[in-house]
Amino acid sequence: MSDDRADGEGDRDGVEADGDGDGASASATSAVGDRTAAVTRETGETAVEVTVDVDGDGEATVDTGLGFFDHMLRALATHGLFDLTVRADGDLAVDDHHTVEDVGIALGRALDDALGDRRGVERFADQRVPLDEAVADVVLDLSGRPRFYFDGEFAAERVGDLTADTARHFFESLALNADLTLHVDVGASPNAHHQVEALFKAVARALDDATRVDERRGVPSTKGEL
Repeated sequence: MSDDRADGEGDRDGVEADGDGDGASASATSAVGDRTAAVTRETGETAVEVTVDVDGDGEATVDTGLGFFDHMLRALATHGLFDLTVRADGDLAVDDHHTVEDVGIALGRALDDALGDRRGVERFADQRVPLDEAVADVVLDLSGRPRFYFDGEFAAERVGDLTADTARHFFESLALNADLTLHVDVGASPNAHHQVEALFKAVARALDDATRVDERRGVPSTKGEL
């Protein structure tokens, strides 16, 4: 797979710097329960609120102003079996980039906070998910080392109201802010809708697997921390 990670050691600020960076930003995070967290992110371009319950049932309430993106976020929750609330008000009159990126940043930080020290988690997971002719491969490590690697090409520039490349960038933002390593391979297909949807479902299933708790485990690292 090709290396599509941000420069440096996966600094979270590197994701934010990928945007235009022309507005002040502030974010607040609060833990609200066991493996549950809430994050608010406000910039000159967006206002995003995210809550996540890693041990939920797959319930999702989502409103980003982007219909296809909302559909994909609901699929992420449904197939990842975590409860998710996302509300975003972004500069969609410009394009979808800032909204999708900031939702990825906020969701990544919420997952990181909800997982805490990651004690007992399985940590590693891989999933291969088809949608008709499209197949997405995902390998994930809750490593504490934020990295993102992407291979493949989407068949079209847009899927509904979502720019296909922003789907890739969403997962980059998610990985770098959730402190996880994410490898993604989007197989060849003539249908970009199927490619993107298979990708969201594969990441969801991998997150579900990697975040499962095995009571026999401590922090899954020989260093004793992630």
